[in-house]
Amino acid sequence: MEEWVDAFLLQLQNKNFSALTVKSYRADLEEFLAFCRNRNLSDVSQFTSANIRSFLATLQTQHNPARNTMLRKIASLRSLAAYLLEQGALLRNPFKLLPAPKRQKILPKFLTVSETEQLLNTATHTKMAPRDRALFELMYSSGLRRSEVTGLKIQDVDFFNGIVKVFGKGSKERLVPVTDAALAALKDYLACRKNPQPQEALFLNKNGKPLTGDGLAYIFKNTAISAHLVRKVTPHSLRHSFATHLLNNGCDLRSLQEMLGHKSLAATQVYTHVSVEKLKSVYQHAHPKCKE
Repeated sequence: MEEWVDAFLLQLQNKNFSALTVKSYRADLEEFLAFCRNRNLSDVSQFTSANIRSFLATLQTQHNPARNTMLRKIASLRSLAAYLLEQGALLRNPFKLLPAPKRQKILPKFLTVSETEQLLNTATHTKMAPRDRALFELMYSSGLRRSEVTGLKIQDVDFFNGIVKVFGKGSKERLVPVTDAALAALKDYLACRKNPQPQEALFLNKNGKPLTGDGLAYIFKNTAISAHLVRKVTPHSLRHSFATHLLNNGCDLRSLQEMLGHKSLAATQVYTHVSVEKLKSVYQHAHPKCKE
């Protein structure tokens, strides 16, 4: 079983799945392998509906994970099953009669415009202010994912046309507009670098090495604390804020989908629910009948 899991993960890497996606698959499947080892289930033929049900029941009993976490683990196992069927290691699909719970609809957590400004302003007072200001401005300007911003090279920023070339999930390339404020911050940051070359990473850590995803999360955490923001702030918070603020100011869904790099419009439509919630809030405070 373990050899097949390793082969499956290697195939994901060869298909240019992002490092973060492969890491998530690995964590989910390692959990399943641990379950199998505890029950002496070592042969791939024991990857059955009954054993998968038993594994999921154990997770529910011991950890009580959120519904969407369970769905992600099921998706990892389902993808492994598809691979094993393709390779001829399995003769029957163990998921054929295995129902999955419906996905829980969770509205994306975003910052208000004033909270976003507060966060961006705080980034100008950190120990590495030129870099952090450019980092925060660019992420809010263009709605980039954590892996996308850490993967940027200097040459990916087109200062003349005001766009950035981004490599998203599945190494799909897209062009996203950049605000003048972000471009100015990037120019100031690069002016502080010693002889920056086009092929170098756009953002570096304090040791002059390319900034990692964990490093980016650490910067966000500390900057949010310094900004005295009550809610938890992650790199994805700015991506959600970018999308919500654009939609609230008249951006159409198709354009937003293109900028976010979503494969389907359904993934982008979640932000319409956020806008409706905002409208309902304004309505509740403004309608005379709601004040009675």
